[in-house]
Amino acid sequence: MVTHLPILSLITFLPVLGALFIFTIRGDEEMVVRNSRQLALWTSLVTFIISVVLILLFDPDTAGFQFVETKQWISGLGIQYYMGVDGISVWFVLLSTFLTPLCVLASWASIRSHVKEYMIAFLVLETMMVGMFCALDFVLFYLFFEGVMIPMFLIIGVWGGPRRIYAAFKFFLYTLAGSVLMLIAVLTLYVVVGKTDIPALMQARIDPSLQYWLWLAFFASFAVKVPMWPVHTWLPDAHVEAPTAGSVILAGVLLKMGAYGFLRFSLPMLPEASLFFQPLIFTLSAVAIIYTSLVALAQEDMKKLIAYSSVAHMGFVTIGIFTVNIQGIEGALFQMLSHGIISSALFLCVGVLYDRIHSRDIASYGGLVHRMPAYALVFMVFTLGALGLPGTSGFIGEFLSLLAAYQVNRLLAVLASTGMVLGAVYMLWLYRRVMLGLLEKEELKSILDLNRREVAVFAPLVVLVLWMGIYPEYFLGFMHASAENLVDKFKIAHALNLAAAAP
Repeated sequence: MVTHLPILSLITFLPVLGALFIFTIRGDEEMVVRNSRQLALWTSLVTFIISVVLILLFDPDTAGFQFVETKQWISGLGIQYYMGVDGISVWFVLLSTFLTPLCVLASWASIRSHVKEYMIAFLVLETMMVGMFCALDFVLFYLFFEGVMIPMFLIIGVWGGPRRIYAAFKFFLYTLAGSVLMLIAVLTLYVVVGKTDIPALMQARIDPSLQYWLWLAFFASFAVKVPMWPVHTWLPDAHVEAPTAGSVILAGVLLKMGAYGFLRFSLPMLPEASLFFQPLIFTLSAVAIIYTSLVALAQEDMKKLIAYSSVAHMGFVTIGIFTVNIQGIEGALFQMLSHGIISSALFLCVGVLYDRIHSRDIASYGGLVHRMPAYALVFMVFTLGALGLPGTSGFIGEFLSLLAAYQVNRLLAVLASTGMVLGAVYMLWLYRRVMLGLLEKEELKSILDLNRREVAVFAPLVVLVLWMGIYPEYFLGFMHASAENLVDKFKIAHALNLAAAAP
């Protein structure tokens, strides 16, 4: 679908335009802070409204790319400015634009130093995230994919906690190590195929012997971003030290980049290698689900517990993707979307308490329901969503992924399902320790419930968790045509490779 209005470019680059306006703000410090906050909020809200229009205009029955924009960029090398979305990427564009204004609101009172620079970093980060999900040229994709690291590195390293420098560099080095290999893979594809546009590369037949090496190079980058066990250790450190809004984007969007890479590149371009390494993915995912769930049980820091739970939840995503059937792909996409909302909401919940008491230790709390009934209700909704209660968004994605896993490997489905049980244990344990019991600690007896700004942040998240859980078809409907197309093309490519290999 081609439109006269470059809606994808508008959504992608409007935040950067807002950042440039913030950069030009001058005056006394109080005025600069106030104007920076308001301009960042209004820019992100307008961007979100335009992305809602994108969803409303999107044709869910079309499997191909829509709202396509093409322009020659580096003509000598055949590199284009090439943008488009399909049922796989469109919801993640909306997720990115939806979470950004919530992050600005969540940072309204908690960020007091270098506010202008903080808002600029967040708007640049939004541009990079949206651009990555829209890019249909490999070089353009790579620039956005790696560009995400820079503002996130600054957000953790400048506005983070006491060990922010360590956490920021660990995050940067882990992701950079994988990205170097991905760059080599991109250059190899360009040399072999002679093109950089992603739809053409999806159609290209790549020699199976080369596929394995390319797949491993992509895996090195995407596995770190997911993150998969055992390259997940940067995530708890990054979450603990990042400011609340940084954790929201990290969990809500950045963890989806790796899984999106598997869906966009590994499966359609490297089908033989994807099948060959399928047992490896299943093994690592099952270990991640069980191991990180057990580690979560041992945590005393709320942020660390939620961070380890994220690794477990993303294990369901990687299982769903590599089952390569309709239920698995749709389950993975739905789980990514659901986790993006629930984990973001949980980090915002922790942020509310941290702003009041300045502690993330579970032992510092207890009996908050007596002083914060509204907060307790909101926290309960997200807790139940995280443990996958039917009627919440968390149930649908995990159920579909387990259903798909059962069709491929029954043992895998049994092992993965233990993650749901363990998830219920650590999330309910967290809720009981923080919310229930007697209100004994003196510093908690004067704690205030949610204010209007916080209610405005949580209300849409609660609505989405329940809406996705009660009426998932609305969201699945957008994914179905593209997911079905991906599975069909995967099967055809595999069949052609088998035929070519036959004597």
